[in-house]
Amino acid sequence: MIHVLVVEDERALAGALEVAIDVQPDLECVGAVGTVEEAVQIATEKAPGVVLMDIHLPGTDGIEGTWKIKAIHPTTRVLILTADATVDLLTAAAAAGAAGFLAKDSSFADILAAIRTPVGEKILVEASTLAALVEGESSGGGRSGQPVDNWAGLTAREQEVLALMAEGLDPRAIAGRLVLSVHTVRGHVKNVMTKVGAHSQLETVVVATRTGLLAARRPA
Repeated sequence: MIHVLVVEDERALAGALEVAIDVQPDLECVGAVGTVEEAVQIATEKAPGVVLMDIHLPGTDGIEGTWKIKAIHPTTRVLILTADATVDLLTAAAAAGAAGFLAKDSSFADILAAIRTPVGEKILVEASTLAALVEGESSGGGRSGQPVDNWAGLTAREQEVLALMAEGLDPRAIAGRLVLSVHTVRGHVKNVMTKVGAHSQLETVVVATRTGLLAARRPA
């Protein structure tokens, strides 16, 4: 049974998510609240496995809420619900420890599938969210980031690993694809994160997308 906490101040959406979760035989909603303060209290008492976190909340926002939840329970996966995917927003959430991003207008099926994704280093970025991010960057909606030439320090193997990270693969899956040991892949992932200046696989992909690194370096 996966215990889920919904943090969403739009009561209609929060209620709909609560019902959609509770009718699943393997999921249980342990609370549907509208503020980070309430979420922290429930997280402290019930240690949910997954938190669906809105970004724009009254008082403390969802970014700070993610920091607080992860500080209480580091293994809890926080999935961000957002209606306005921007580079700054997604990068900040990834740095806070968010495990993924879902558009607020995602189907319940997509949200439930994200909740069920096993705990690990798998990156969850809904295709439409990433597309909106890239579109915003190409239209000048986000920060320009560092020039792509500054990323020449990635080795050919690290470029391959980055490309597979962007596909949402975790180190074990990447190891299978590249016929390498999981230990070796974890080393490459760590090196890529260090060179990109990110703190998680998710943040690495967001930053690489923002700077154009993925488009420029992705192997054919």
